Amino acid sequence: QQKEVISVKNIYSSDKPFVLEKSLSKKIILSKAKNISDWKMHGLNHQNFLSNIFLTGIENNFLKKKIGKKKFKKTKITNSPLIYKNSIFLTDDNGTIYNINLDGKISWKKNVYKKLHKKIYKIISLSIYKNKIYVSDNIGFIYAMNLVDGEIIWIKNHGIPLKSKMKVFNDRIYLLNQDNRIISLDINNGSIIWSLRLISSFIKSQSFLSSALSKDGDLIISTSSGDLLNLDSLNGEMRWSLNTLGSLLAHATDFFESSDIVISGESIIFSTKSKIFSFNLNSGSSNWENDVNSVGAPIVDGENIFIVTENGFLVILNKKNGNIISSSNILSILKKKNRNTKITGFVMGSGKVYSSTLNGYLIVSSASSGKVEKFKKIGDTITSNPIISDGKLFIYTQNFKIFGFN
Repeated sequence: QQKEVISVKNIYSSDKPFVLEKSLSKKIILSKAKNISDWKMHGLNHQNFLSNIFLTGIENNFLKKKIGKKKFKKTKITNSPLIYKNSIFLTDDNGTIYNINLDGKISWKKNVYKKLHKKIYKIISLSIYKNKIYVSDNIGFIYAMNLVDGEIIWIKNHGIPLKSKMKVFNDRIYLLNQDNRIISLDINNGSIIWSLRLISSFIKSQSFLSSALSKDGDLIISTSSGDLLNLDSLNGEMRWSLNTLGSLLAHATDFFESSDIVISGESIIFSTKSKIFSFNLNSGSSNWENDVNSVGAPIVDGENIFIVTENGFLVILNKKNGNIISSSNILSILKKKNRNTKITGFVMGSGKVYSSTLNGYLIVSSASSGKVEKFKKIGDTITSNPIISDGKLFIYTQNFKIFGFN
């Protein structure tokens, strides 16, 4: 009787991994690679729209430098660096912000935290806007800094952990806190312009949720309850909302996570833990959905969408209908003993997809054929997304080492 199972309630479920391999079903035409000189915010721009970025290559390792200090053993999130006017801006898990040059020399570093907050692991979101750097964290602090010397311009303690990646648009900061309250702040002093309270989820998301802004000022944001909203960024007025978990009834008990939200034309494209979606920007109506997920922001180039799954499949989808054009296992290029890992991020550079792995590899695949071509061993745990700026590729590792390749 003691061993008898009376009842079982499923409080967490893991998704079935995507394992489809499919040969290319049509010719992939890529846009001309565009040179990006600065990477001033998470996701590159307000739409998190990456496309095909110019990259000279990865043969030359011109930068390898340990910058930050790893204070907490269980660090799981490392934010990608920002690049602006040949300066690299980085953070560590203690909340220190570093400004270094392309040779790895520190120009300045700044830590605003007092003794009370020193023992708390920090997840920082950065954004560079009008020659200032704006900072928010998972404790509740928001502040502005001078780019030249790192001096604090203003600082506010919001009091509730902030759980979204920051966007700064038209002199306003947009963030979401852990209670699913969306706030708009004045860049001059951090005062609240407007806020919108939504239903708080019982489980607090440990990962930072995404937001995006259309060129016309539509604020698209996802919450920890799986809600997707379109708001007027000027006054916070809700245009439409929908719950993505409605299509995921079998997975509704999972801890909600999503990729970055990408705005491409009149489409909103993003991935949850088990599906990728496309919605109409203006109405919120569903364009399509598919049972495959992405570890990072889907890359849209022309009529194609490129994603990489956590378990190592490079998937190309048709932007119009979401159908899979090709799918290949890129981890297969590694030795068998090194394949038991996860993809942690990816970016497209000059027609190649560069995917980083948790166990420290950079895997290169052809975007036009979908086939894996080669790999490079980085030799350090990678938990951030690679970025490309001025023809160079940068990787920031879990142990706070910055690598640069061209």
